[in-house]
Amino acid sequence: MEGELYVYDQAVERLREREYPMLKGQTYLDHAGTTLYAKSTIERFSADMMANLYGNPHSASISSQLSTRRVEDIRLRLLSLFNADPEVFDVVFVANATAGIKMVMEAFRDQEERFWYGYHKDAHTSLVGVREAANEHRCFASDREVQEWIDDSERPLTPGLFAYPAQSNMNGRRLPLDWSRRIRESKQNVVYTLLDAASLVSTAPLDLACPEGAPDFTVLSLYKMFGFPDLGALVLRKDAGRVFDKRRYFGGGTVEMVVCLKEQWHARKAESLHERLEDGTLPIHSIIALDAAMTVQEQLFGSFEKISTHTAFLAAKLYEGLSALRHTNTTPVCEIYKDPTSTYGDSKSQGPIVAFNIRNHLGGWVSNAELEKISAVKNFHLRTGGLCNPGGVAASLGLAPWEMKENFSAGQRCGSDNDIIRAKPTGMIRVSLGAMSTLKDVSLFIDFMREFFVQEAPPTPFSPVISLYHEPPTRRLLRVESLSIYPIKSCAAWHVPPGKAWEVRREGLAWDREWCLVHQGTGAALSQKRYPKMALIRPCIDLDQGVLRIRLAGGLQTATKAAEICVPLSADPRLFLDGDMYKTVSTKVCGDTIQAKTYKSKDISDFFTQALGVACHLARFPAVGNGAGTASIRHSKPHLQKPQISGKMHIPGAFPEAPRVSTCAVVSKPILLSNESPILTISRSSLNRLNELIKAEGGKAAQAEVFRANIVVAENLDCPPGAEQPYAEDEWRYLQIGDQYFEMLGPCRRCQMVCIDQHTAERDQEPFVTLSKTRRFDGKVFFGEHTSHLPMSNVSSPTAQNPTISVGDPVWAFEDGEAEQDTRLQGLVD
Repeated sequence: MEGELYVYDQAVERLREREYPMLKGQTYLDHAGTTLYAKSTIERFSADMMANLYGNPHSASISSQLSTRRVEDIRLRLLSLFNADPEVFDVVFVANATAGIKMVMEAFRDQEERFWYGYHKDAHTSLVGVREAANEHRCFASDREVQEWIDDSERPLTPGLFAYPAQSNMNGRRLPLDWSRRIRESKQNVVYTLLDAASLVSTAPLDLACPEGAPDFTVLSLYKMFGFPDLGALVLRKDAGRVFDKRRYFGGGTVEMVVCLKEQWHARKAESLHERLEDGTLPIHSIIALDAAMTVQEQLFGSFEKISTHTAFLAAKLYEGLSALRHTNTTPVCEIYKDPTSTYGDSKSQGPIVAFNIRNHLGGWVSNAELEKISAVKNFHLRTGGLCNPGGVAASLGLAPWEMKENFSAGQRCGSDNDIIRAKPTGMIRVSLGAMSTLKDVSLFIDFMREFFVQEAPPTPFSPVISLYHEPPTRRLLRVESLSIYPIKSCAAWHVPPGKAWEVRREGLAWDREWCLVHQGTGAALSQKRYPKMALIRPCIDLDQGVLRIRLAGGLQTATKAAEICVPLSADPRLFLDGDMYKTVSTKVCGDTIQAKTYKSKDISDFFTQALGVACHLARFPAVGNGAGTASIRHSKPHLQKPQISGKMHIPGAFPEAPRVSTCAVVSKPILLSNESPILTISRSSLNRLNELIKAEGGKAAQAEVFRANIVVAENLDCPPGAEQPYAEDEWRYLQIGDQYFEMLGPCRRCQMVCIDQHTAERDQEPFVTLSKTRRFDGKVFFGEHTSHLPMSNVSSPTAQNPTISVGDPVWAFEDGEAEQDTRLQGLVD
């Protein structure tokens, strides 16, 4: 069998030289977009046009009748290609598969009782769009959900339409074709079926010989089958044609008579479905070209069964070749998005499409934009991006709705260069094969991938940081005790769950101090100093739903009518239901005037106004713009903008490193609504020492929350008694937390706000009194350290593409001059 496949492949290779001259020097791998037309098709069509006179079919002339006869003959020929009985099926010529889908949608939209719509997650965008016209709709997230729905014999109260692709245009998985029959039986003809066969029939046969098992509506794009002409078709069961009875629009050629003076009346054509639905003059020349295309396709390649076998063979070789690619450190090059139910080489379950992304030798993602640039230079034609398959891509890439909206807010668009966000690709690469593809195409592409994307892992230089990571010094055993973010400035903390990897952005921890409450009169941001009850406003980051939930605690619970409110995490106002959720206003935050986005919702404003007893709005200062630009990021205070001086230590692999010149450069840190710096770090040892002093004077111990720190660092649980080092952070210059590096910017100056109990909102004199006695320097009271993340210079690594830290991560601290004293730290100093 395999020998026959090689013989067939060689035959295709030979005919390519004659029939596809445009392929010389090119490797075309985007047949799922459109396949290629043969030279003989164009010649045959041209000869036909030169030899015959074709007129508008809406006439009785000889040329018009010739056009009509040819169109009807081709209509029958197209039905026979799918073994569809013309007594049972009809064909409506349309512009493309999308036009056919839209025609079916309009028929259901015109029903008096509207309609229910269901679609599979692997549906093309054009199928997904039908939901906007339905009064109820559901996306089925898996085959299992579809099976369960089919087995449930409950009938919908309104007419229903279920749509799915015969083959995923994303990864080529072929879906069960018997769903149409089963739905018809289970839902007792109340739910119709719409099959998107465009991707399938480009390389495989579709058999409609059994009317009982056939879909009610089947759409296809003929240019994906033959390359030319640019034409689509809607194949429909005549029994299902009744859904078009309520169709309102009519065009030229679909009516027998129209009265429009004094009376408004018309009589539709009733002889056939296609006469009622093909508005206006048909694309007669394109339909005639279809006849030539079908003839040449059969002459060149035989049946679609042969094309299917050939392309399945090629797809298996392509999948095997890409799967085998390894970097020299054995890391796989390709992350292939194959459905577990399909098998490459089996034409029943898998079509000739391979969808994948590329990883570098460190396991990080390679930008698809870079692949496109290189492939264009090397004459490879393929597709990258969202592939018009939103459900399949989101499921394969693990993109939650909130992430996709957040990416959109950050300016990500299909085809844009910023296609890796938070260490996740936003799209994928698709390689698709067609009838005229050959093993040479497959080999060339695999060689191309090997040449440009298989990396030799560079020899690992001696790195004291890596050595330190595996063999940490015993004198300082630290860990991350807790991670906290404060989504709404001056309101309560939300604690990151243990083990949850939390994103570190250049402005701080993700969603930290991105919102604030703004006084309706003065426009100034509210603070706990003036409104202590803000401590009882409890925000919560809900990543599953992609929202910020805000609840109230203590006495505030009865102050409002609503138990909670929610606002989306996405920063783009165009993604909200009302489309105009924000208004931009000038707001004062810590002495800075910023342009914040204030929520216009009265319900949101009333919620906070009633809770605090002061007229206020919720406002947002997102780190990203709305796709048209970025927000005006604030920066750390001048006293924290540390000069980088020649001779100071730096972290290998981190950016920026200390300059090797005698001058110093001031580096500021971007922040959102935090007071001074991106991140605040405190030490549990220091807090314990402080509380010992407070309790010795009969005071109430301070909670860690009053210091509003993002990171609490503590000794490991197995740390021996007496090993705590309170206030050691005063000398820290850098921290390594897990795989990430942080710079200590300086101590945090404290005020009386630390005296507000974060659980009750009550004021006390501690811990500020004891701090003022023990931690006053130059007349200022300090506790905790301002901190900022150091981006890695090697942006190819996963830890650089998506820097995260977690509760429980190991922590190592480095002091100024420590590199000279410890051989394990050699190389950390210029």
